[in-house]
Amino acid sequence: MSKQCKTSRITTFSIQKMKERGEKISMLTAYDYSTAAMMDEAGVDMILIGDSLGMVILGYDSTLPVTMEDMIHHTKAVSRGTKKAMVIGDMPFMSYQASVEEALRNAGRFMKEAGAQGVKLEGGEEVAEAVMKITSSGIPLVGHLGLTPQSVHQLGGYRIQGKDDKTAKKIMEDAKILEEAGAFSIVLECIPAGLAGEISRSLTIPTIGIGAGVECDGQVLVVNDMMGMYGEFTPKFVKRYAELNADMSAAVKRYIDEVKGETFPAEEHSF
Repeated sequence: MSKQCKTSRITTFSIQKMKERGEKISMLTAYDYSTAAMMDEAGVDMILIGDSLGMVILGYDSTLPVTMEDMIHHTKAVSRGTKKAMVIGDMPFMSYQASVEEALRNAGRFMKEAGAQGVKLEGGEEVAEAVMKITSSGIPLVGHLGLTPQSVHQLGGYRIQGKDDKTAKKIMEDAKILEEAGAFSIVLECIPAGLAGEISRSLTIPTIGIGAGVECDGQVLVVNDMMGMYGEFTPKFVKRYAELNADMSAAVKRYIDEVKGETFPAEEHSF
């Protein structure tokens, strides 16, 4: 039997079947080998190497400076850490907007060079041609609507989208366009829960919510947020499942004290 036949990796088919049987889809971001391996072992369905790495890993104040080389580098690391989860590479700002040809070329790099099983990009009608070209070339694609961080300046900041009838209608229309263009799933970020539910029911493909309520077909969070790796600030839509900032800080302080107090390394740590 071929290696391909033996694999148990989650695929677009698996994700679609989850929606059809009403099973919620779990997605988290990861940016390195060890975190990805832990998530994969824990059983997460999808891992997104988000361009959020620009803020949480590289220290920028937005996602805009992130390059394709940044994304390929981190996607390679995550891919090496997974055996089952579906790995999705996030296409960074200006990697797909200039032309359909460039969009296809960069999407292909995630598959050929980085070992991803799909890509994600932001936008609706304006990227439909690129989505169609990418998906018709055999590359699975996740759409992204609502609060789209790469358009943060155009949107006027990190604000809830779809609160009025006009913008809600636009998001609904864009979701249909993405589905028709070949996307196998759509991330809905920071839109009213009622609108997200309406979109989820209207589509045959799954929706993945972040700040979009429980009626989405799945949920995604940035791992650094849900693990509590920051101080006091937590976005409204984030639930902190751990407090690693406090735990890690306490561990570092204890280490410093023991080094300075000459209690580490002890005899059992020495050759």
